[in-house]
Amino acid sequence: MAFPNPSTVSIGLKKAAHVGIAVSDLDRSVAFYQALLGAEPVVRDESMHGAGFAQSQGLPTTKLRYATFNLDNLGIDLIQFQEPVGEVAQVAANRPGSMHLCFHVDDVRAVHDRMSEAGFEFLGQPYTFASGEVNPPAAVGTEVAYFNDPDGTNLEIIAPKGGFARDE
Repeated sequence: MAFPNPSTVSIGLKKAAHVGIAVSDLDRSVAFYQALLGAEPVVRDESMHGAGFAQSQGLPTTKLRYATFNLDNLGIDLIQFQEPVGEVAQVAANRPGSMHLCFHVDDVRAVHDRMSEAGFEFLGQPYTFASGEVNPPAAVGTEVAYFNDPDGTNLEIIAPKGGFARDE
């Protein structure tokens, strides 16, 4: 696959609208994200289908159910494909093509503890980046913790410092 040369092409996209997450069970995923976000979806159990829509996604046919949550700065679309039903992806932090969705928090350890008490399972303990482990050095002190949604989508909470903080 050829890619445009960045020295000759600059499209200039600057604002994200939403992230779409394919799920195997819309109702289960809506419940998970409701608990995680503390919000109701703005749309729930809506549908999309049709040959033109399928073609736009490179599929022979498409029928799906979806729900949307709106954060302050990003929408999250949960999408259950009913036709064609896809295979569960083998995602992991180190697998090319895997993505993760990161949520900004003020105190990772406090949010981690609340989530753990509520039944969310983390991949490991919260971690704070130490000197010599991260560049730029101003990012030292950034705290992170990682977990998955019911279908294995990689999720993160972060209390960023320095080079990882967007508003510093």
